[in-house]
Amino acid sequence: MKILIVRFSSIGDIVLTTPIIRCIKQQVKDVQLHYLTKKSFAEILPNNPYLDKVYSIEKNLSEISEELKKEKYNFVLDLHHNFRTAQLKTLLQKKSGSVNKLNLKKWLMVNLKLNVLPNQHIVDRYFEAALYLEIKNDSQGLDYFIPNTDNVELQSLPPEFSNGYIGFVIGAKHATKQLPPEKIISICKKLNQPIILLGGKEDTAKGDLICKAVEIYIFNACGKYNLNQSASLIKQARKIITHDTGLMHIAAAFKKEIISVWGNTIPAFGMYPYQTGFGKNGQGVIIEVKNLSCRPCSKIGYKTCPKGHFKCMNEINEDLIIKAVNS
Repeated sequence: MKILIVRFSSIGDIVLTTPIIRCIKQQVKDVQLHYLTKKSFAEILPNNPYLDKVYSIEKNLSEISEELKKEKYNFVLDLHHNFRTAQLKTLLQKKSGSVNKLNLKKWLMVNLKLNVLPNQHIVDRYFEAALYLEIKNDSQGLDYFIPNTDNVELQSLPPEFSNGYIGFVIGAKHATKQLPPEKIISICKKLNQPIILLGGKEDTAKGDLICKAVEIYIFNACGKYNLNQSASLIKQARKIITHDTGLMHIAAAFKKEIISVWGNTIPAFGMYPYQTGFGKNGQGVIIEVKNLSCRPCSKIGYKTCPKGHFKCMNEINEDLIIKAVNS
């Protein structure tokens, strides 16, 4: 059997597909397993030993359509479920399964604050999309594979970090998912232990600002390492403080103790840290401001708070984060 899995973006969403990749490869006899994603995220997949081939596109399916038709797939597992994947399934004309994105239920929660969301992680909805394959979740959690060339040696870091550190993921795709810099500075000062700030190039300036204010026991790794190297730093951290972002799911893959901080989005959307058998319901420690009438204001996020007050992050209890790290 030859199967194509489709998930175009983004980092965290692709990492969340790794349990079903593993289970298909281990449970379906003589299977060839291919994956289609966007080129900007393709670096996550080639090191996965359960995949036989990875295809990627820049923007359009036309870049790869003829090659995909030649593969003669038996089944297409659509874990993105949008207009583009509908085009793909029409093109290939093969049996398929698609993830339920709960768009209506999420709309009701965002716009009417009517919670009819199932108590179900998106990983489990991925498995429902693959019912045709008759596979079962092995409850082994997420995978992330770091090539040997990207393992970061602790000896390469400043000496005060060689005996351990807390990883603090300071970025996220949308500003309303991020703690304000002054809150991060206050938390870092209260921790009073080695901290490595993690994020992409877009977080470098904010990391420099935080380091300048905190002064001691802090290292800005944002923009200094590629994604796999950042994953290596996460793997070696004592614990991880993080926003709702891709590096949070990478931390979950390494079974790290996670303190996740939530702003305009909510764990009930089914994207909380997925760690079966670890912590409370596998979620780690969730830090959020509950009972805000305006939250969630979006299933994704905004550049600025629509209400202007940003209470969902400004009113985060810093002491709960400190307690979770020190416990």
